Amino acid sequence: MMKIQITIAFILALMLGTSLSGNAQAKRHANEDTENWRYELEVVGTGVEGTYLVKVWSYSKKPVVATEQSKKNAVHGVIFKGFAGKRGIEGKPPLVTNVNIEQEKQQFFDDFFADGGKYMKFVNLTTDGAVAAEDRMKIGKEYKVGVVVSVNVELLRKDLEDAGIVRSLNSGF
Repeated sequence: MMKIQITIAFILALMLGTSLSGNAQAKRHANEDTENWRYELEVVGTGVEGTYLVKVWSYSKKPVVATEQSKKNAVHGVIFKGFAGKRGIEGKPPLVTNVNIEQEKQQFFDDFFADGGKYMKFVNLTTDGAVAAEDRMKIGKEYKVGVVVSVNVELLRKDLEDAGIVRSLNSGF
């Protein structure tokens, strides 16, 4: 009886260790995909005042990783890339004008975009629970996944102003 309990405990410990290792590997791949900042951003519609409603197309070998990274990618795109307009919806320039700011303030952005980081505070709505079939494509060995995200740009801008990343709209210059 004691041998059976020890065997069961060993098997459970082995299964738990394998599961944790798999989760750590998935997180590592997600972070590698994010560090490359491979995504496309397009306007979807008009959001609530102070927000941008965008679709972000993220790439990864695993569709779940691409879906999860879409939140980071949407905020990153609003800050650094901006997006073109379409069908009567105007595009928006990036929040930052200094093209080197991401390198100059690397520690700030590493912390900001860390898993569960401050960027999450600005993501109000996502469709990650219900990605439409046409928004999930296999391209070669990886997936391209489109997720609609509402980014609270008003709060994001205020936070970046407070951190000295962007100038205040009423600073005069």
